[in-house]
Amino acid sequence: MDYRLIYCLRNGLPLDMDVYDLAEWCCMGPLTALSLENNSAPVAIPDFTRGHWNDIKGFRHAFVGK
Repeated sequence: MDYRLIYCLRNGLPLDMDVYDLAEWCCMGPLTALSLENNSAPVAIPDFTRGHWNDIKGFRHAFVGK
């Protein structure tokens, strides 16, 4: 993951993750704790994109075409 981030930054490519991905990764710890406090009950992950999670325009994976 770190290699790909550095590769994208050095070559001016779009990053593989955006702020919404970051928010989802960061909420895992607190949501896990909430689930464990409730006898491992399922906890919904918030949709930080407000339903637009699949509307990314122009995204291209860093290694496509290589």
